[in-house]
Amino acid sequence: MISNTILLDLADFIGIISFALSGFYVATKDRLDLLGIFIASFLTALGGGVIRDIIAEQIPFSFFEKSPAIIVISVLFLSILFGLHKKSKIINSKILILSDSIGLISFSISGALVGLHVGFSMFGVALLAIITATGGGVMRDILLNKIPLLLTSELYGTISLLIGIILYELNLYEQINIYTISALFAFGLIFRLLAYYRKWHLPLLNT
Repeated sequence: MISNTILLDLADFIGIISFALSGFYVATKDRLDLLGIFIASFLTALGGGVIRDIIAEQIPFSFFEKSPAIIVISVLFLSILFGLHKKSKIINSKILILSDSIGLISFSISGALVGLHVGFSMFGVALLAIITATGGGVMRDILLNKIPLLLTSELYGTISLLIGIILYELNLYEQINIYTISALFAFGLIFRLLAYYRKWHLPLLNT
């Protein structure tokens, strides 16, 4: 049986790779210089995890491990090497949505697992899931003077909260393992992509 620590590390690494690529595309789309691309990618990939660990009263993982920074730098190097920033807008858009969705689901899972590890309630677990998944992107969007995706995009934060709640319930019945995590990842990713392409939203209040 794979331990929760290994599942957490796996979810973190997948999330870092996906959000580093997402940050790269957002930065190149906004025509930032090389430093701006690095800052946007690092914020997107690592910002949420730093906030998560601080709330959980832990030393942020990326502060004492070299691997997160190495992963982000490697993603940026390979993206530039293969000229991903020069691809057509249609391809860029699809890769951006896919990488951002994978990052969202992966970090929602890792945030919830950390919340469970430190003994948070269902509210705390769900909140840590959404903070981990969206914190870096929110900081990036604020830095770029944009309305964060969390507040506008199709069920973005809702899916993250739902994943946190489901993981909390799975933990109550001791059913967290590689199979349930994989099924939850697939469910979350499909849900997010359907919400995006079919324009599903929570109800809007008329003004």
